[in-house]
Amino acid sequence: MKNRYETVFILTPVLSEDQAKETVKKFTGFLKKNGAKIHHEETWGLKKLAYPIQKKSTGFYFLIEFESEGDLIKPFEIEFIRDERVMRFLNVKMEKHHIKFAESRRNKSNKKAALAAEKE
Repeated sequence: MKNRYETVFILTPVLSEDQAKETVKKFTGFLKKNGAKIHHEETWGLKKLAYPIQKKSTGFYFLIEFESEGDLIKPFEIEFIRDERVMRFLNVKMEKHHIKFAESRRNKSNKKAALAAEKE
């Protein structure tokens, strides 16, 4: 049975934008190769951390929502652990209310972006 998951991870701030994109592509490629269906990807950009990690106070934040079998999560986490560019990661299984909230949040942000584009 396929479950829906949300993964948020933080990459080290010393990466260039291209290196960060390449890292995200590596993880999405891993998911696709193993039969997962990616529903949404989001780049939150460079953000200040709540506390220093590896003597760094900022990091690049990314979010991936995907659907896959539960047995894919452990190898996916191992990929994060092995990659030195990843400072932190969190995988969460999404329940039906979580999925509805995520979709409504996306719809609101899409409407805001459309309104901002109209004003320009």
